[in-house]
Amino acid sequence: MGRAEVPIWIEQPVVIRTRAVTATGRRRFIVRPYRSAMPTAARMQTGAEAAVATRPHAGVSSPPSGRRLVRLRPPPMSTPAHRPHHHHAAVIFDMDGVIVDSEPRHERAFREVFDELGHGETHGVHFPDYYGRSDRALWVDFIERHRPSQPLEALIRLKEDRLLSLLERDQPLFPGLVELVEGLARGTRLAVASGSSHTVIRSVLRMRDLHRHFPVVVSSQDVARGKPEPDIFLLAASRLGVDPSDCVVIEDSAAGVTAARAAGMRVIAITNSLPAERLQHATAIVDDYANLARLLSGH
Repeated sequence: MGRAEVPIWIEQPVVIRTRAVTATGRRRFIVRPYRSAMPTAARMQTGAEAAVATRPHAGVSSPPSGRRLVRLRPPPMSTPAHRPHHHHAAVIFDMDGVIVDSEPRHERAFREVFDELGHGETHGVHFPDYYGRSDRALWVDFIERHRPSQPLEALIRLKEDRLLSLLERDQPLFPGLVELVEGLARGTRLAVASGSSHTVIRSVLRMRDLHRHFPVVVSSQDVARGKPEPDIFLLAASRLGVDPSDCVVIEDSAAGVTAARAAGMRVIAITNSLPAERLQHATAIVDDYANLARLLSGH
């Protein structure tokens, strides 16, 4: 294997960003390590210190000021802990904020219902706190705070109906997502594990016939505990017939990253909904689908 094919291994969480395209058409990658305030022992306990693989390219000039281009020799490949990212049996996708740009639409749907309930300005909900979690979790907190007359299930249905209308109208799949899924589906088992209901998941997976690529779909309705607990990912792995350690999860939320790591899985976070600093316990972080595809393929 030529030098251009040798993986880079970094024993800490990193952000991989495309900085430029060279004259030969190759992309330059800047690998920026985190500087977490947590002690090393705490980072290790959360599983944040994990190997990340990408590939170096010859002729890359010095990185911009303040960034560090990392070139390291790979360790011996004789132990399971040194397996690169492309050695996985399955990829499990979160849906909201990963497959579909739905987080702003979730918020709009909630706000419309809050207005009808008379709490448009007083709902007290900080929406990013609920990214990756179920609607039920948000409504339970809302009911505890405001004691509305409507029962929980009625509130869930009201908001879900609004969301479905927005999704069906906008069809907001992320650019590059369909091509990524189609490429992975040729040789990798795929699943969706989402905090949304099965009704919402079906609506999204009908877009561009995505449902044909996901033989396994798990909703928060299928488990007793939602994210950040690991149940949803463990159930997805079980239905795929794959050991959790052989799964890679794609997430956009802090709760989802925590759940995937608790399930014993590697997790790649994409900064669609939260900044990298909020996703620091992921195995790796990317900022677009091109880099995500390269990381998953090991190139």
